[in-house]
Amino acid sequence: MKQLKNIQIFGLISAALLLTSCDALNQGGITLPPQGTGSTSSTPSNSNPGTITQTEATTGVKQALNNGLQESIKTLSIKNGFLGDAAVKILMPEEARKVESALRAVGMNKLCDQFIASMNHAAESAVKEASGVFVNSLSKMTVNDAFSILLSGQQDAATNYFKKTTSSELTIKFSPIIQTAMGQNNVTTYWNQLTSAYNKLPLSNKIETNLTAYVTQKAIDGLFVKVADQELKIRKNIGGARSSGILEKVFGWADKQ
Repeated sequence: MKQLKNIQIFGLISAALLLTSCDALNQGGITLPPQGTGSTSSTPSNSNPGTITQTEATTGVKQALNNGLQESIKTLSIKNGFLGDAAVKILMPEEARKVESALRAVGMNKLCDQFIASMNHAAESAVKEASGVFVNSLSKMTVNDAFSILLSGQQDAATNYFKKTTSSELTIKFSPIIQTAMGQNNVTTYWNQLTSAYNKLPLSNKIETNLTAYVTQKAIDGLFVKVADQELKIRKNIGGARSSGILEKVFGWADKQ
């Protein structure tokens, strides 16, 4: 229900942005196609298939971004969404890897595995809240932003846009959720057991890590890994990722630029 509400909000935001004046946008160094009326439906206008209007371009870019973002959130928020994916799995903090090695060497594999699993489950809980943050970012996207993403030549231009515009808000949003989830999943308990056991070993130095900050950043990093994957699929049309007429028209046009 929450995702449906966010998608509805996204639709309203898109419609509002399409009414914005574009008189000053060319000053940003991007040559925009005619504003025109364009088509805001999933089936683009066929009056001139070799060109697109600003309306069509903005609609297509925003639809592509919304599709990719929602799919990324869906993929990571399920059970083992982080833990079961080597590309985003959250490992022991780097400065504590020697803790893990030492404890595994003395047969404490289960405790290490429980701790790692708990961090990943905490991230899965938090990433569900990303949808609202991304919708807020989309509401602030200008036509000029959309064309920069479409024509930059960078395969991760949209991902970088969202990194720039959402990282701070995601950190604020994720931190309390992760802190609560880590308490519910005994992460703090496991961490105290791990560090306590390690600190009792001969010649060991005391290990202190802000786990909430660490897991929060790793959750955000993992989310953007998936967003970049989705962006690439749409740009390359992998597996039919351009799933509507407007996506086919807009990104097909961008392919020829």
